[in-house]
Parts: sequence; structure tokens; C-alpha cells
Amino acid sequence: MLLAYGNSRVELKLPPGVRYDVLSSSPVEPLADPIREIRRALAEPIGADPLKSILKPGETICIIVNDTTRISRSDIFLPPLLETIMDAGIRREDVSILFANGSHRLLEVDEMADLVGDRVAADIALYNHDCDDEDNLVYLGNTSRGTPLYINRLAVKADWRILTGSVLHHYFAGFGGGRKALVPGVAGRATIEKNHSLLLEDNAETGRLDGNPLHEDLLEGANKLENNFLINTVLNEDKELLGVFAGDMVEAHLEACELVKKANGVTLERLADVVIASCGGHPKDINLYQAHKSLDNGISALKQGGRMVLLARCPEGIGSEKFEQWIDKCAEPEKLEASLRQNFVLGGHKAFTVSRLLRNKEVYLISDLDPEKVRTIGFIPVKSLEEAVAKLYRDKSDLNTCIMPQASTTVPEYRGTAN
Repeated sequence: MLLAYGNSRVELKLPPGVRYDVLSSSPVEPLADPIREIRRALAEPIGADPLKSILKPGETICIIVNDTTRISRSDIFLPPLLETIMDAGIRREDVSILFANGSHRLLEVDEMADLVGDRVAADIALYNHDCDDEDNLVYLGNTSRGTPLYINRLAVKADWRILTGSVLHHYFAGFGGGRKALVPGVAGRATIEKNHSLLLEDNAETGRLDGNPLHEDLLEGANKLENNFLINTVLNEDKELLGVFAGDMVEAHLEACELVKKANGVTLERLADVVIASCGGHPKDINLYQAHKSLDNGISALKQGGRMVLLARCPEGIGSEKFEQWIDKCAEPEKLEASLRQNFVLGGHKAFTVSRLLRNKEVYLISDLDPEKVRTIGFIPVKSLEEAVAKLYRDKSDLNTCIMPQASTTVPEYRGTAN
């Protein structure tokens, strides 16, 4: 069996007698006619009136769009979306596109055009969100959990906000998409840091919305603004549209999450003694920051006392300067957590979540990273898959084994027993 590793593939050879399952989600057919489905979703929205009927001439519209870190195929859905807006009598000069950069870097002009398409870029004003530009943030009060709500002025002042994005499992918000276009997408740094600090609490985990304190805080913050209309997509590995969900910010998002569960989720009746996981190759293993998703999913399939190997080339290293600054703290996870609870720092949170996943786990990492740095984080560095297999099965070969060729998007849900 060949497993992706960076831009290449490596061969996996298991010892004789090893029982294994290949863990992959059920394929969902892409939409045959995405444009028709987008138009249908806008005309027959979930939990809301048709977009064309609720917009009035003279109103201002702010369309919030994903940045380069989360592809949603805005180049496909924006033209029919704008067509619907114009059909409602809205002038082009009353429409703006705001990129939900969150705490990420600002986009270059050509990157904006690539994301929305050249035609849209030529017709509609495009704006970067900068979480540190205090002059362009409006304070809307605090959430019940104490998160100060600073939201981009352009989004706040618009008569309508159209929240767009793609939906995937998210390792502490439960699922992406929905409310995340507003918070943290176009929120201030103080808002993002306080909200993200809730990942330290119980139930802030992959696939959970009910009882997830971080999600509930996001939703409460987004609901501070009225007149929000959602359009979310669900994509496959080839960035093809599997579904389009438009309408109420909560109801449409929940339906999108159900499709994501179907497309990427897989039910486990028992946990594995051994998990062998590939991120799926480039760009999913471009750095450790991105490879974290695969680690999280792989650990979800592993029983207590089990062993795991992660193939993540990481040619661009750790992937976050702040994450790297916090690596030395990973050696003492309890102190790392205490530091974050006292002074939460974006980037430090990634070091915490990785160290928490690795706590009391035997996880071998095949990568281009410095072996000493790998050990400090909590992994066991190995040079090859052959070496990793020898260590995984050093005691015996009769181990229930799970192979995950696309661990970044395959999300196990355990429903059985660990035995």
C-alpha cells in the first residue's frame, strides 16, 4: 500500500498476520450543476425567506468571504449570488466584499482576485479585514462568557451581512462555517483570543456543537448583529461542491454539518491498537500547524495504550512563529496549560492542543523536522515508515490496526468498546 508523504508516496509493508482496516469516509457525489443548485438554495433558503425578497433597493450589503486558508469556492457562488442581489434592486456600489482573515495575514490584491474571480474583482469593492486595526473595529459589548466583541466596522454598518464559507470538522469549534464568518472571521484580536481561550474547557472538540462552550460563545457573538444571511458550501478533496446551504445562520449551518458528517465522518465499533495515518500529502502536511488535524483524527481512532505513526513531511517547518516559541513548554503540558490560562496567546493554543493529544501517547512522527524539536513537542522521531512499523509491532504482530490514508479529512466517531 502506498501512502502520501509531501509530494511523493511511500510504501507501507506490514508484518505477516497483521489484521488491518483502511479507514476512509463514504464518497459523496459532487453536484452535477453547481450554479443551478446555488440559485435554488438562494431561492429556497433554509429557515429564511428568499434572499431576493428580503433585500430592498438602497440597502448596503457586506459579503464576508473566506481567505486563502479556507477554500470555499467563492469564485463559483459569488456570480449567482451577486446576480440575485442586483435583481433585488441593489446597486453595485452598495455591495462590498470583506475577507474573513481572522488573525491571519492580510491578502494581496491578486490573492483577492483569485479567490473571487476576475469579473467579481473588477465590479465589486474588495476589503481586507485586519484584526489589529482598532480604528476599523466597533465594540458591541461582551458575551455572557466575557468575550469582548470587536467587529469590523464595514460589516457592522451594512444593512445586511451575507456570511459565506465552507464547512468542515473543526478541532475545537466543532465545525467551521456558519457563525465563524463573523466571529472570528472579521473580529478583533481581543475577541479572537478570549473566545479561543475557551478551547481549554471541556467539550470544545471536533464535531461537537451542543455543549461546546467555544461554539456557543461564537454564536452568541454573531447573534449580536441582526440581518445575517448564510451561504455555506461543502467541498470534497478535489474542491468540488458536494452541497450548498443558504438561509438562516443557524439552521442552514446545521444542515451543512450533517452533510460534512456523511462525507467525512466514519463510525468505529472498536478502537485500534495501532493507527498509521498519512495527512494525505501536500499541502495537508506542509507544516506541523496543518498536520495537527491529522494527528487529532488519528488519535480519535486509537485505544488507550495504543501506538500511532503520523506521516507529515512538514517541509515548511512548524508553520507558526508563535507556535514555535511555545514548543519548549510542551515538555511540561501542565505548566503550558497554566501559562495559557493565565495569559492566552494565539499560536500558544496550538502548542497546547498538540501536547494534550500526545499526553501519555506513543506517537511516531516521520517528517523533515529537527528530531530534537520533535522530541520536545512530545513525538518520537523516526526516519522511515519501515523503522516506524518495526517499533509499532515490536512486541507482537497480532494487533488491530487502522490505516488512514487521508487523515486530515477522515473523522472517526467511536461508538463501540475499546476492547
